[in-house]
Amino acid sequence: MTKVFLKKKIQQRVLLGHPWIFGNEVGNVDGPVNAGDIVEVFTHQGLFVGRGYINPQSQILVRLLTRDKEEAIDAAFFHRRLQKAWDYRRKLGYVENCRLIFGEADEMPALIIDKFNDYFVLQTLALGMDRWKGAIVDALNSIFSPKGIYERNDVPVRELEGLPQQKGFLGAPFDTNIILRENGLQFNVDIENGQKTGYFLDQQDNRRAIEHIVKGADVLEAFCYTGTFSCHAGYYGAKSVLGLDISEHAVNTARRNAQLNNLEEVCQFQAVNAFDALKQWTREGKQFDVVILDPPAFTKSRENIQKAITGYKEINLRGMKLLKPGGFLVTASCTNLVPPSLFLEIIEMAAKDAKKKLRQVTFQTQSQDHPILWNIENTTYLKFLIVEVS
Repeated sequence: MTKVFLKKKIQQRVLLGHPWIFGNEVGNVDGPVNAGDIVEVFTHQGLFVGRGYINPQSQILVRLLTRDKEEAIDAAFFHRRLQKAWDYRRKLGYVENCRLIFGEADEMPALIIDKFNDYFVLQTLALGMDRWKGAIVDALNSIFSPKGIYERNDVPVRELEGLPQQKGFLGAPFDTNIILRENGLQFNVDIENGQKTGYFLDQQDNRRAIEHIVKGADVLEAFCYTGTFSCHAGYYGAKSVLGLDISEHAVNTARRNAQLNNLEEVCQFQAVNAFDALKQWTREGKQFDVVILDPPAFTKSRENIQKAITGYKEINLRGMKLLKPGGFLVTASCTNLVPPSLFLEIIEMAAKDAKKKLRQVTFQTQSQDHPILWNIENTTYLKFLIVEVS
């Protein structure tokens, strides 16, 4: 097996548990380098670090799968890892819908698997993981006997690994429009064409957090997508809910979700540019009891981080101005490059400019089925904040 030796000066991050090894962290390579192959990694002194897959085309040269010298990377390895991840989710109470595999946090770098009851959606985002797709599908069939498995590998990041974008059935075809249950409600999920894997499971715990603040309230949700927060607000007793999203398709799904839960009289939706609406309604002096902001990621590159900061500050400032005194702002960011401390700083700057005083109600991350490893920063990506604004 090909051996990869780390440079002395920059090996500490890897030794502390991070599974990524960048090309500039490698000193010598002993043996052939074939993209996707399993290699062994050692310190500069020759001490065993772990085994992982290699890809010279990627900036991340090696992603580690195991640090156990006795553990082989084979089909049984993937079966064990999936079973371990499922056992962990069940202990936390996620028995129906969950992120079954959250990449690095489940020691399965570049693999995402979402479980929607009896259906599974997977993404293999690196060549080395894509090579084992057959073994992963076999393991899912063995452990769960699912009604269907679908791949959503229609993501640009695969091209950095020399992989094509693709999507389709990994087994017998099935109806990709399904209905899942969450917190007492039902939601339409479009596995084939919805965002990411079809549904944002990472907010399922956070959606419960609005239960008490929306009772009897007039609620605005900007960037509502398919209306999951809006429907939760209606379900929890809001007087009125207005959801905004630029996508006509998303808004139509949101309306269907409201109907599915008998909330169509309470929950209304409009296909408009949320940025423009927030700006205009601030000028018009519209007021709400609760404003919910859950926008898509504003940037995926460090070059555009300042634009993301400006964008978050702008929408949160507008959201605060649209609140009645003592109203609640519910705001989130899924931009991986904006750490929690910076996100709170942005909200503080927005409050200062809006001349508002904030009182924190709760500050949370993604739901518990998306575990966080403290030594791997990108596992903490979602920020969810509720503040009282006066």
